[in-house]
Amino acid sequence: MIALLMAGGLSLAVSLVGTRYLIVWLQKHRIGQHIREEGPEGHQVKAGTPTMGGIAIVAGAVVGYTVAHLRSRVVFTRSGIFVLALVVGAGLVGFLDDWLGITRERNLGLNKRAKVLGLLFVAGAFGIATVTLTKNHTQLSFTRYSSFDSSALLSIDFGKVGWVLLSVVVIMACTNAVNLTDGLDGLAAGSSIFSFACFTIIGFWAFRNPGVYGVEHALDLAVVAAAMLGGCAGFLWWNAHPAKIFMGDTGSLAIGAALAGLALTLNTILLLPIIGALFVVEAVSVIIQVFSFRVFGRRVFRMAPIHHHYELRGWPETTVIVRFWMIAGLATALALGMFYADFTTLPALPALPKP
Repeated sequence: MIALLMAGGLSLAVSLVGTRYLIVWLQKHRIGQHIREEGPEGHQVKAGTPTMGGIAIVAGAVVGYTVAHLRSRVVFTRSGIFVLALVVGAGLVGFLDDWLGITRERNLGLNKRAKVLGLLFVAGAFGIATVTLTKNHTQLSFTRYSSFDSSALLSIDFGKVGWVLLSVVVIMACTNAVNLTDGLDGLAAGSSIFSFACFTIIGFWAFRNPGVYGVEHALDLAVVAAAMLGGCAGFLWWNAHPAKIFMGDTGSLAIGAALAGLALTLNTILLLPIIGALFVVEAVSVIIQVFSFRVFGRRVFRMAPIHHHYELRGWPETTVIVRFWMIAGLATALALGMFYADFTTLPALPALPKP
């Protein structure tokens, strides 16, 4: 528990202080966000706001995770390092996208092909490293690797190759969903805090009940989640409305990769859409909008992602943000409830290991 507090607290401090200095440096060098002309009119006043704040989130998480291992009995593990490497790799892809967008003086960075290839490389490397160098389970999972052992229909073992492909799909979907959500001040960062808190609890619970969950490095994965939670919380101090800085793709891709990596290594793949329900809703709103317009020539929403729809309906930005945070919090509570409910239905609970 102390390791989790150290990871979260130190990550928060590094992100909080680091973001402040990052804002000053970015302003000094006149590095700011370019706002899309087709976006809501009220967003044009945000033009020039420093971006790439995700650097502070990733840096805080790396420092918090590393220093937390100064505690005895907390050791570096391959699973934890691979998830953190996935976060850094996705963040680097996002950083390159942000940097090119700034230097070209328009809200466009990497072209779609280059961005997808970069994420595919990072996701593929994570998947291959995880299945070959750890004892990660490859079954379809909900709250644990053995969720569907009693169901012939859902009991699926992807095998190593299939699990790598699955991990790539999950990572690509999650990074894009968080990226789409990052459109209002503090929306993505605040919502992510709930999700990482959920994974911190799940990881620690799996560590305390190894016979049930069979997660090889559960405590270290909980430390990663706590470090990401702290990084997002520290950044949110400056990103809350009115934002002094945006996370950019550097932050959104890193957060999405972290959520996907934690779900894959903690065997909660099918629980992830509930934990990150808000991100799912945002992504689905875009899919619906594009499909409806291309097939029927009509828009379902005034603008997608859906948070812009409510802005154009007259909701103040802060109202949209707080209500969406509430949705994210409720989804997290539901996910944790389902996770624990599954635990209570087990026929025999093993004794907790001695501290």
